[in-house]
Formats: sequence, structure tokens, C-alpha cells
Amino acid sequence: MKVSIVTISFNQAEFLEHTILSVLGQDHPDIEYIVVDPGSTDGSRAIIERHRDRIARVILDPDDGPADGLARGLAAATGGIFGYLNADDRLLPGAVSRIVRGFARHPRADAVYGHGIIEDHRLGLHYRVHASRPPLKPWLLAFGGIGILQQSMFFRTGAVRAVGGFNPANRTCWDGELLAELVLAGAQFHRIDALLSVFTLHERSISGSGRLEDQYRKDADRIFARLMGRGPAPGDGLRRAAARLLKWARDPVATAWRLRRLIDRRPQPLPTVAQER
Repeated sequence: MKVSIVTISFNQAEFLEHTILSVLGQDHPDIEYIVVDPGSTDGSRAIIERHRDRIARVILDPDDGPADGLARGLAAATGGIFGYLNADDRLLPGAVSRIVRGFARHPRADAVYGHGIIEDHRLGLHYRVHASRPPLKPWLLAFGGIGILQQSMFFRTGAVRAVGGFNPANRTCWDGELLAELVLAGAQFHRIDALLSVFTLHERSISGSGRLEDQYRKDADRIFARLMGRGPAPGDGLRRAAARLLKWARDPVATAWRLRRLIDRRPQPLPTVAQER
């Protein structure tokens, strides 16, 4: 089963080679790796060129932001399974094989996902994120009752295309918008009990810097309205609290990991493979 993976790269040379090698080092034999770089000037393109003979396609055309770059990568993808990584994130060894087995065992699934790790360079910490179990309901997603690392989720390529792919106008949370469209379309999700990826936070990343906070609120409000069919309403604070309580109540293992992280802030060792829990 061919798996297409897209990495969008723009001036992340500090992390890019680790990301590329995390894909090229996977043991699944049929990976189509696509790297999109619209114009890095920090040495990223030299890194891409160093590995170009093992990259299926490199797209160097200017684009209109990260989501547009992903849309270009999706258009070029020929695999039946699709995943994507930012240039500062990475897959754990064996992750793709585990994902492929998940799809093989659950042929009706439109998306298969697992757990992951957040590596916070700002605080010098890394910790596990235990993904929420299905089903993924629109109201739970709207009110923060679902936690999934995008890097640990792969999709049927046809399912992503069927909902329109990526919204180029979204500059902050294109992954959340894609997930919302899939949930609204009635996509079937399956969770595997394995650590699959590392999501990196640092001072220059969108999530880590907060530099696009105003735009993020606008994007998030639009996604909320799409999920709920309305804008904000009285009582939404209570609904949000209830959704987050339900998030932990329906998955005791995730709650235990969260409590452990709150109690013990010491860094935990990174796994060297995509460990099953």
C-alpha cells in the first residue's frame, strides 16, 4: 500500500534534516515522499538537495502559505494513504508500518491515528499526548473535547480530496479545519495504541510563538461556526467545560498521563521506535 507523505518547508533548516530523515528512515517499503519549499533562504534547499535522490518529488514553486503548499503536495500525491509533516516535526521509526497495518485491519476507516509526543524547546520539556478515542463528534471537536496530534494521523487520500483538502485561506490551523470537515462528512476514524510522532514547539513556530494569535482566533471561530452551525452563544463556557471533562472521563489512560505530567514536570526520555502502549 503506497503512502504519500508531504512536508512543507520554509526557513526551518535547524529542524528540516531530522524531519526528512524521520520519513526516509521508515521501514515501510512504499512511501512517496513529497517536499514543498516555496522559497527558503536559510540553507533548507541545500538540505533538500542533499536527499533529493530519495525524495519522490520536490515542489519549489512559490505558494500562498502553508495550507496552499499542502494543497499542492496533496495534488501531487499518488498514494492511497496520505499524511503530512511540518519541517520541524518528525515521525518515530516504524510509525508508517503501524499506520498501514491499522488501515489493513480496519478497511472502512477513513483515518487512522495514534498517540504522540510534544517536544517543547521553549521549556526544555517533552511529554506524551494520549490521543482521544473515537467517535469524533462535531460538538466535542468544537468545544475542545478531542485531543489528537496531527503528525500522528494519516488519511485515505480520497477522503481528504472528497472534503476539499486544505483551505489556503487558513494560515494558522489548517489541520483542525481539515479534521472538522472530515468529521462533518461522517468519516470513520480508528485509533491505534502506539506512539507515532513528535510535534515540536519552539519560539519561531506558529503554535509556539503566538505571533498569529489574532488570525488564529478568526480561523478557530470560523471552524467553530462550521461545526456547530452557529456562532458563540450563552452557556458555551459550560459546554466547553463539560466537553473537556468528558474528554478525560471517556479515556482514563489519557487522564492518567495528564495527571502524571502535571505532577512530574521532569523531561521523559524520547522513545526510539513507535512504541505500542
